[in-house]
Amino acid sequence: MASLNITTGLSTSFHFLHSLRQCRNLQTAVSPIVSSSYLPTSYITQKQIEIPTSPEKQAPPVQEGLGAFQKLPMVMPSIDLYCSALRKSKRVQPTKGIANIAKRERNRGAKQLDAFMKELALPLKGYMENFPRKRLLHPYERSLIELTLGEGKYEEVLGKVDFLRKKVLSVGKEHASLCAKALSKKEAEERLSEGVEKLELVFQQQGRAVDDLLSIAKVLRAMPVVDLEMPTLCLVGAPNVGKSSLVRILSTGKPEICNYPFTTRGILMGHIVLNYQRFQVTDTPGLLRRCDEDRNNLEKLTLAVLTHLPTAVLYVHDLTGECGTSPSDQFRIYKEMKERFKDYLWIDAVSKCDLLGGSPVIYAKEDRSSDDAEIIKYRETGPDESIHVSVKTEQGLSELKSKVKEVLSNEMEKIKSGDKVDQSGEEVDQSVGS
Repeated sequence: MASLNITTGLSTSFHFLHSLRQCRNLQTAVSPIVSSSYLPTSYITQKQIEIPTSPEKQAPPVQEGLGAFQKLPMVMPSIDLYCSALRKSKRVQPTKGIANIAKRERNRGAKQLDAFMKELALPLKGYMENFPRKRLLHPYERSLIELTLGEGKYEEVLGKVDFLRKKVLSVGKEHASLCAKALSKKEAEERLSEGVEKLELVFQQQGRAVDDLLSIAKVLRAMPVVDLEMPTLCLVGAPNVGKSSLVRILSTGKPEICNYPFTTRGILMGHIVLNYQRFQVTDTPGLLRRCDEDRNNLEKLTLAVLTHLPTAVLYVHDLTGECGTSPSDQFRIYKEMKERFKDYLWIDAVSKCDLLGGSPVIYAKEDRSSDDAEIIKYRETGPDESIHVSVKTEQGLSELKSKVKEVLSNEMEKIKSGDKVDQSGEEVDQSVGS
């Protein structure tokens, strides 16, 4: 998950070329150009495609609110985009009233190449306009892009799509002009064929960018939608301490439950309904004892949620020794997170309490020489005022649910009063940097 493995719809260059040849051989009926099912292109002038709005007329950029990923435009696979444009261009007829055969043929060729170019370029222009600039996204969604796709991948793919658009316009204009200057019917037909082949070659070589953008759109649309006006309970802790099991008990979220670290490979969002009011519950990947520079992208996702969303924390501890992280290391992770997010509403839960024995668990590799009274007490009972729970025996679950209800109600009051999490993005540069 650290970086997106972009796949394309074109298995080989031969397959792509074969598909394009099939498109070129399609027989189409004579009819006016119709609007694309993705973006309308009829009656679009060259000026509208090429020339952006003047800076004086452009509105100043506005930062997006959460939910930008659900507004992403539909992206056509590159082969579909090419074939659709080719079909529509073949329907274009020469201007009526031209008696000279050579003039009529070069008029038809130039108009078809011009239409072909526009039908290819306009959807690409639409993608560039409707995929948000990353710098204008909410800091939380900006972090999701970086941590899910990989640093710079989003901008790189958009840059390649724009390069393809400019290349299509350049090649299309050049060959439409050559076709318009043809001296005979045969030469006009040759110029038309050459122009189509050149645009085909451009898409064969550069069309992968469109398929990469399609894959990115699918990944981003699958991200959980977060409501900033709705309180969120974020479950935090080391890997495999039982966070996902508690999410299943508390909410509508259905995470994967397995007995190995980093089962949660992304952010899972569920909901709780208390007294006819909905609250969000999020399951996050586990945190290990290490500095932020050494954290993987799964851990950084957890920190992004805590940094940018109005959330209360349910911190889960496992003192049984089963999770793979020693109680001593869990204690140190816990102290670091509690200090970093000390202004948050907080609940501590000790999970799997049905498995706790009389003696505290101590790993053989642990150095106990520096243990103080606080960590010794933590190994035995967890933090002060923690709730001991067991999903298996249901011990403590009623108490936990009551505490969650109380904390989320208080979090709602914080949101209503305007006491929200800082969303300036400065914190994430320190805690969830790329």
